Amino acid sequence: MAMEPSVLPIKTLGHPSAPADYGIWTGYRIPDDRSSWHPLVRRFYEYWARVAPPGRLPGRQHIVPEEIVPLLSRLWILDVFRDPLRFRYRLVGTAITRSVQRELTGMWLHEVQPELFENVNLRDRYRLMFATGQPTWRRGPTIWNRDPTHRIVENCLAPLATDGATIDKIIAVSVQFDVNGREF
Repeated sequence: MAMEPSVLPIKTLGHPSAPADYGIWTGYRIPDDRSSWHPLVRRFYEYWARVAPPGRLPGRQHIVPEEIVPLLSRLWILDVFRDPLRFRYRLVGTAITRSVQRELTGMWLHEVQPELFENVNLRDRYRLMFATGQPTWRRGPTIWNRDPTHRIVENCLAPLATDGATIDKIIAVSVQFDVNGREF
């Protein structure tokens, strides 16, 4: 399927009539046992889940930076724009800026990370979040250009919705590691 470079083929939050195919993310759920997660990534997910109103997605208004100070340097937020669906970096923590070796705040995701549109697994990850409203976790090789010593990333991406249902932001925490698993 041909795609404009700035548009992702993603559905918004809803309940499809037939099971959707999200590639390697099909059937994905955040595991109950998160003991193998990096403590900062686990803390981020547990905070996101705790501030969510019952039966709803949390919105940016539920995130209190003073409650997550240890996460802030690794935190990033994307604004979601529709028609066409695009993402712009609203906030990028200093550890992320240092890792990617440039400031991303205010930039469009498709301009700074074109790999997203070429990598089916990344596209499917975003599609799953938008269709289901559920967060995702990943630990594995970095996918886009970073400091050459940063080879592994662990992150959790979670949707935010001001109205509790319509995803208007993605909030995430990323921790980088070297090839030997040492954290930066």
